[in-house]
Amino acid sequence: MTSRSRRRGVSGTILRVALAALLALTLAIAGLIVVYRYFPPVSTLMLARWLEGKPVERYYVPLDRISSFLRASVIVSEDARFCEHEGVDWSALREVMDRANDHGRGASTIPMQTVKNLFLWPSRSYIRKALEIPLALLIDLAWSKRRILEVYLNLAEWGGGIFGAEAAARHYFHKSADRLDAREAALLATALPNPRLRNPARPSPRHAGLAARIMVRARGAGSLVECVK
Repeated sequence: MTSRSRRRGVSGTILRVALAALLALTLAIAGLIVVYRYFPPVSTLMLARWLEGKPVERYYVPLDRISSFLRASVIVSEDARFCEHEGVDWSALREVMDRANDHGRGASTIPMQTVKNLFLWPSRSYIRKALEIPLALLIDLAWSKRRILEVYLNLAEWGGGIFGAEAAARHYFHKSADRLDAREAALLATALPNPRLRNPARPSPRHAGLAARIMVRARGAGSLVECVK
């Protein structure tokens, strides 16, 4: 066997192993999507904290036990077209891609953030975004809008080791998530882009101002939240 033939043989083996690994990963994620449709999931950040021996505070609750104010505030703050798109807001994504230096959350929908929390990693990269898109389309197809929002609100991090709306409501406001009022909900929703820097219980003037605007928008959300009522 010539050296060229050996190299081709090695390359072919590596390619087959890579394809097999990719197929196994795809099947595993597809299986988890089916399982998580019915059972409470955990996020990659939770798993990382457990592996590091760090505490995790999370109490999974159904969507009906999360304040309607918080549901509306998170949708208008994070993904105003949540009830309209099919997992990806293509128009917002194109706008962000046109602005090469834009690192905001404008194009990251709730389904995209949900699959990031479930299966991917927190640091920004084009590779992660490329993986988010097909996975977001898949869970939007496999799950109801209510289920997507329920999982997202139970996975979102609201501070170091504080995951989900129930844990956040207890930690910051000493009450359950279903008892949050409009202002508290808006403060929690506007903390999500920077949960380790924004404290809903002690908001900065800028944070409080953002929350006030989101509270007004949430009151008039109307059709924006129709799919999760």
